[in-house]
Amino acid sequence: MTGMETGVEWLGDGDQAFRALFNTIASARRSLRLETYILSETAPGDAVREALGAAVRRGVDVRLMVDGIGSIELPDRALEETVAAGVACRVFNPVSKGRLLVRNHRKLVVADDRVALVGGFNVAPEYLGDGVTRGWCDVGIRLEGPAVPALASGFDHLWSLAETCPARFVRLRRRDRTSPQTGDPTMSVLESGPGRGRALFLGALHKDLETAREIEFAVAYFLPGLRLRRLMARRARAGARVRLLVPGRTDVPMSRRAARFLYGGLLRAGVEILEYRPQVLHAKLYRLDDIVYVGSSNLDTRSLHLNHEIMVRIQRPEVAEQARAWMSEACGRADRVEARTWNRSRGRWERLREAWAHFVLARLDPYLTRRLAPDPR
Repeated sequence: MTGMETGVEWLGDGDQAFRALFNTIASARRSLRLETYILSETAPGDAVREALGAAVRRGVDVRLMVDGIGSIELPDRALEETVAAGVACRVFNPVSKGRLLVRNHRKLVVADDRVALVGGFNVAPEYLGDGVTRGWCDVGIRLEGPAVPALASGFDHLWSLAETCPARFVRLRRRDRTSPQTGDPTMSVLESGPGRGRALFLGALHKDLETAREIEFAVAYFLPGLRLRRLMARRARAGARVRLLVPGRTDVPMSRRAARFLYGGLLRAGVEILEYRPQVLHAKLYRLDDIVYVGSSNLDTRSLHLNHEIMVRIQRPEVAEQARAWMSEACGRADRVEARTWNRSRGRWERLREAWAHFVLARLDPYLTRRLAPDPR
């Protein structure tokens, strides 16, 4: 690592991710920021809240932000106890009329503006494990160096919006078209949220797709728009290897059906599709040659256009090789979807359910999210 580069440590499963999380909390000396979509009441959430309290007792300024829907099962009592321990807590977009559907789906930890964790792991029991014999299959990274303050700044921005942002911002806000400066020429922080204009992550992904020769996506919820699907198909027809790893087991059956509605066209173009079987696949990992994206964003309508998400884009051969190795191992535990038998593999009723799921998640959900917000007049 040079003086201008941010150190990157690969977190290839839940066991590694939670070791890194507890080590990061324990190492904090001045400030600690933690945001997560889901925070469980029991393990590992209780241990994380205790570790945050211990950090406060060491004199650390600790901030915790959870999502109002993602953490809806977390009792008020648990947050009250955390606040009593000295931790500043905020619930992003608390559940109320007209504010239900826009969520903060990010997972981020920043210690002392020096170390950060980014990925798909929520603080919940299903993420504990190796992703093969136990626990969901997910991925993340630990960062140390000049890119970290940009992540801290993104946290602070959402912290300021968490409880006061008016619901009408869904329709009125214009997305920021610039990414924060990281001080590292190999790394970009790509934040996204609801509003007008293309999200930074989606714009960067489109651009990188146009010339990539090796394309590998591991994604929990796959429901991309037409342009992204066409780019994937075009690259496959041009001779690029395009490989898509999606869940064979899922926590959201409707999402899996909606994704399957799209398989046919991609398979005909030559895209390889594999369904991960040992555990639920929850990863958000995208590799395009020597470029890797890691973070919280799925390739579905909600992540790409409605939720607050955070992705890190890294252009380094050694990081791409780690991503390639992770993907190869995961694909070795997946079932290949065969183009020649796909259409015959499901009955008419199942195909209708897939079409309905696609309509609900790709059309109806975003329509309602944008329209349910109260009119600002």
